[in-house]
Amino acid sequence: MSEQEHRFKSGFETRAIHAGYEPDPTTGAVIPPIYATSTYKQDGVGGLRGGYEYSRSGNPTRTALEGALAAVEEGERGFAFASGLAAEDTILRSLTQPGDHIVIPDDAYGGTFRLVDKVARPWGLEHTPAPVHDVTKVAEAIRPGHTKLVWVETPTNPLLNVADIAAVANLAHAAGALLVVDNTFASPYLQQPLTLGADVVVHSTTKYVGGHSDVVGGAVVVKDLGLAERIGFHQNAMGAVPGPFDVFLTHRGLKTLGVRMDRHCDNAERIVDFLTAHPAVGDVIYPGLETHPGHEVAQRQMKRFGGIISFRAKGGLEHALQVCSRTEVFTLGESLGGVESLIEHPGKMTHASVAGTDLEVPADLIRLSVGIETADDLIADLERALD
Repeated sequence: MSEQEHRFKSGFETRAIHAGYEPDPTTGAVIPPIYATSTYKQDGVGGLRGGYEYSRSGNPTRTALEGALAAVEEGERGFAFASGLAAEDTILRSLTQPGDHIVIPDDAYGGTFRLVDKVARPWGLEHTPAPVHDVTKVAEAIRPGHTKLVWVETPTNPLLNVADIAAVANLAHAAGALLVVDNTFASPYLQQPLTLGADVVVHSTTKYVGGHSDVVGGAVVVKDLGLAERIGFHQNAMGAVPGPFDVFLTHRGLKTLGVRMDRHCDNAERIVDFLTAHPAVGDVIYPGLETHPGHEVAQRQMKRFGGIISFRAKGGLEHALQVCSRTEVFTLGESLGGVESLIEHPGKMTHASVAGTDLEVPADLIRLSVGIETADDLIADLERALD
């Protein structure tokens, strides 16, 4: 067994740190260099060194990240993109065509809904929202022979519904469709959808993979080499690729994903205990709670339950807005998955694009992205804001 093959069979943290790159044979550099080049010298016409000709098509810094992404998701090929939505758009253009149909979550991330409804639908792609936690409803939304993709987030954003990946994969495949799983909230550390039957995994690497709120990016990982060829062709043809500096930051973040996710989860569990006991808080939504309807499925397919918590303010919309404005350690801001804790009001921020639709979220909902600060400080901050 080669050293690279051994690494791909190693533990998650080992793969995250070592897969995709061998120390530079000339200098011994243990970290992939930033190849800030747009083009490459050819050894005669068509004589490419390592297959590189132009950095839209391939860049050694990006190759290292893509290899690591494939390894941590237990896939065959990984592809890096300039953003999560660029990754999603490439999936749609690669695997569907005008006249096709897809199923999406009925509480999808607002950006995903906007892409599907405002960009892909006028192009000719039909879609049906369905509650991804309800296998029967997903089955009803599928049109056998017409549906090409079943698209799920699990947990969903921001209502943290949990899809049974294996069950939905069986439904999709029986209807001749592919299953796409947005694994952003769980991260590859907590969940590997490809091992459960999914065909395509997509990430906003801006979030937990990058982990430091300093870079925007996306990723797609697949097992099937036929799908990889189609995704790779469109990645090059559409050109929404990240530059080497962004790739470097994303790859650096991936190396510490495991230890960060453990701390995110530790802190989130303590905050859930605090919120469930607070008189000003209504429903607390977190897959780790035994009262969560998707708890058993999450327990089966996730290592732990993540760093995202949603809850409802008993005082309604105005109270929710006040809480969001009062925190000091939790920063009021969109996005998630960074080392710093964030608080937001989905209805007026990340999910404003679905207002007035079937995907509209509750007005009193607050979403927390729990960072890796001292847990006591985070709890004290929320206590002040709620009181």
